[in-house]
This record gives sequence, C-alpha cells and structure tokens, in this order.
Amino acid sequence: MLKAYKYRLYPNKEQQELFMKHIGACRFTYNWALDYKIRAYETEKKHLSRFDLQEMLVHDLKKEHVWLNDVNSQSLLNSLINLESAFTRFFREKKGFPNFKSKKNPLQSFQIPQHYTVDFETNTIKLPKIKQPIKAKLHRKFEGTLKTATVSRNSTGKFYISILVDDGK
Repeated sequence: MLKAYKYRLYPNKEQQELFMKHIGACRFTYNWALDYKIRAYETEKKHLSRFDLQEMLVHDLKKEHVWLNDVNSQSLLNSLINLESAFTRFFREKKGFPNFKSKKNPLQSFQIPQHYTVDFETNTIKLPKIKQPIKAKLHRKFEGTLKTATVSRNSTGKFYISILVDDGK
C-alpha cells in the first residue's frame, strides 16, 4: 500500500538556492515541452510523445541550456511525465487544456523519483545534486520502499518534502 509522509525541511541558503534552481529548471522544461507540442501540432499536425521530448531534452535542450546540467536529470524527466499526464486528463476526462507554469505561482515543487535517502538518526535527507544533507523534522518513522519524493515551497517560503512509500501491505 502506498502512503505519503510530509516533513518540514530546513535548508541552508545554498540549499534553498539549489531548490529554487531545480524548481525553475523543471518549470522551464515543462513549459518548453508544452510549447514544442503545441507548435508541432499546429504546424505539422504531429503528436509528440514524452519519449520524443525526452530525446530532444537530453540531446538538444541540455546542450543549448548548459545550466540544466546542474539539476537532477530525473526531476527534469519527471516534468515531462507530468505534462503527459496533463494531456491524458485533457483528452480522456475532458479537463482543461494544460497551462504553462508561472514563476509567480506561490506553490512550487519538483519531484525526485529515486536516489535519495532518509536518515532518521540524524534527522536529515540526502537529495541528488545537493551535496550536503538537508535538515528535516522527521517526526514519523516509516518502513518500506521509497518511491517518489516531492520537494515543495509554500507561499510563505517554507520548504517541505512529501515522500511516497510502499509498505508492501
């Protein structure tokens, strides 16, 4: 059974800057992919899959925008998965057309699908591309397989992490 646990993070200034860089890069990637899909359909009536976009992200976009290499690549790929699910909802459930993500939105986040660790002994969480462990208030312990972690920033500037865990039940 999948369960989510949410914890407060206490990043230092350098870690906050890296979080914001991750959030910005994921937003940039999502908006780039949405724009590319719209233009491909309007000009060539061509539907691009997330795998087409992943290929372009890795081989073209990251070379064009070198700063994307400072960010966890799995987080960037996850933003393409989020776009794909937005289009799926649009076509299947007739929900609204996917919107571009705004820098002004007070609630911002990025996802980390793997390669992160939680240490209950030291109350820290280690994320890829962030060198130092991040202090956290780990008030509830869990057991199971770690799935996706989502780092979010609320409107007051506080950071949280939601960890999805499969407890095997």
